Amino acid sequence: MLARTDFLRIVAVAGAGWTLGLEAPRAAGAATAGWSPVAWLRMESDGSATVMVNKAEMGQGVTTSLPMLVAEELELPLDRMRFVLAPAETRYNPPGRDAMSTGGSQSIKQMAPVMRQAGATAKAMLISAAANRWSIDPKTCRARAGVVLGPSGQHADYRDLIGAASALPIPTDVALKTPDQFTLIGTRPRRLDVKPKTNGSAVFGLDFRVPGMKFASIEKAPEIGGTVTSFDKAAALRVPGVRAVFAVSSGIAVVADNTWAAFAGRRVLNATFGHGPNANASTPAMLATMHDLVKTPGGVVKSTGDARAALGNGTVVRATYDVPYLAHAPMEPMNATADVRADRVTVWAPTQVPTASRAIAAQIAGVPVDAVTVNSTLLGGGFGRRLAVDYVADAVEVAKGAGVPVQTVWTREDDIRHDPYRPGSVNALAGTLNADGTIAAYVHTVALSSIAARGDAANLDHGVDPGVLRGTGDFAYTIPNLLVDFHHLDIKIPVGPWRAPYANGNFFPTESFIDELAHAAGKDPVAFRLAMLPAGSRARNVLELAAKRADWGGTVPPGRARGVALVVWDGTWMALVAEVSAPNGGLQTHRMWVAVDCGMPVNRDGIETQVTSALLDGLSAALSGKITFTNGAADQSNFDKYKILRMRDAPAFDVTIVSSMAAPSGCGEIGTPPVAPAVANAYFALTGKRVRSLPLLENLA
Repeated sequence: MLARTDFLRIVAVAGAGWTLGLEAPRAAGAATAGWSPVAWLRMESDGSATVMVNKAEMGQGVTTSLPMLVAEELELPLDRMRFVLAPAETRYNPPGRDAMSTGGSQSIKQMAPVMRQAGATAKAMLISAAANRWSIDPKTCRARAGVVLGPSGQHADYRDLIGAASALPIPTDVALKTPDQFTLIGTRPRRLDVKPKTNGSAVFGLDFRVPGMKFASIEKAPEIGGTVTSFDKAAALRVPGVRAVFAVSSGIAVVADNTWAAFAGRRVLNATFGHGPNANASTPAMLATMHDLVKTPGGVVKSTGDARAALGNGTVVRATYDVPYLAHAPMEPMNATADVRADRVTVWAPTQVPTASRAIAAQIAGVPVDAVTVNSTLLGGGFGRRLAVDYVADAVEVAKGAGVPVQTVWTREDDIRHDPYRPGSVNALAGTLNADGTIAAYVHTVALSSIAARGDAANLDHGVDPGVLRGTGDFAYTIPNLLVDFHHLDIKIPVGPWRAPYANGNFFPTESFIDELAHAAGKDPVAFRLAMLPAGSRARNVLELAAKRADWGGTVPPGRARGVALVVWDGTWMALVAEVSAPNGGLQTHRMWVAVDCGMPVNRDGIETQVTSALLDGLSAALSGKITFTNGAADQSNFDKYKILRMRDAPAFDVTIVSSMAAPSGCGEIGTPPVAPAVANAYFALTGKRVRSLPLLENLA
């Protein structure tokens, strides 16, 4: 339940409906007087309800799951719920947050208390309005399917109670339902966005249009951070439909009547570029540097006991693992539309960070933040890519220069060659086994380009990036002497969050090395893990469930083997068993059994869909995903070289969702980290070959 200061502040009559508001949380040190209430829920005169969704919808189903939470407490059928995407305003920040942002599987975790209490409070006020009409005690009444029912057969539709309810005092202590009372939470309803997404009415960033708008694309330097030295403006202007050509911060903008003309104008620019800070950045040298770094102790991320001292007291196992850079490559390329006037700016963007987009737009246009409106559209994939605002900055700068509304569109090549990449890493691991096969000491040294550094090592916490803990030392295994330390690769190639940041790469060495230790100890990989997990823990439970569903230890089809991995992401636990074969010296994944505990399940269909999509993302990355660099430029530029999983390679899934009573956490990230280690461990079980470098298909020999 929300604290009273974070909860309901106003009820106002608005048109023919009734708007129920929640006060936006205050940033630390902010004055109370500066905050206005924000309407999360509006009861409409037709008996429906509209929920203000302050999270980006990028396929994960948040525009269904958040209204579900309201509908459950409001006692209104889901088919009478509507949603609106919130504009970028600080009053729409989630409780306790200083910005609107969608990432890290935080939507349900942050907004479930808000949405449930909004629905419960509206219901309580509607019940009170009906009880007043009947002159009875509200405690004798109940609500069901949008109707208040009295003890003697009385009934009143919500639509007839809106006016009276809006005039009532706001209750401050409204009880939420207990799980045994749920009728909607934990089910599999039809998504509210199915109809618009199937009939073509849904508006993604690329779909947005405004009268008189133009279209633009920006020729960017092949080298990341390269600068413009020359270009043939006249040649581009001779292309039919091209209206303007000018330099911007990230390259040369070509503004045209349509996207294809803008692309055609780019092709004849004959642009040349000077070197930037990455002129000497090439993958072989970067790898060599990281391999040298992990040979020495780094900044301590986590330490229990005295791991280095305990390393030599038993059988020592050592291994080094390499993880490549990755691009996000969502299906909808980066784009945004901007209209820049002298005193105001309007942006329409498929963004995960509306308020950050608003801030960069204000900075570029030279107007106050309050003069900028950012309207969020649907996103054709995010995965962390749209947590950056570079494409919004492009759109605003181009529109400012063009003097008309402009939609700026990146090509696929732009997307892949100018991404804030998932950082590659080198990992040196060492473990000591006691005589009984248990782990006495465990050391994991990581070298990578820190996301937290944002290109500047001075941003690190005494040289350490705390995010490195994800996937290295946040597991549930009981190990008496453990050390995780870290070296920052100081390089200017941009890096950023990629579905389950840090964990998506770190769990490959971690869970692979746990398997190596199990093999060295002569133990079954599942039994070895279970022996280090506390009885009754959520981690132990998902591992036991996945192993049971896969019939671990039972008969496996000829020519196949199974591997396992156990991972955590921000309070969500997952265990994965993967079954593979090695046809013609290759690697094929046939089945995946997964158990996930994301706390109280809200939308089971949404959970299963997110989990399987993340597993497919993880498998695509594990098998063939990589970005390499030559003299500061990405070697891959489209799907011919940046390989992604094909439908024929997709495995069958068996997903078990734990019916937990813990607070809900996320499930959009958790599926990527376990795939590479589970598949690699299965390959080892099948062939006896340990693969310690990704992507797997390039390193099977």
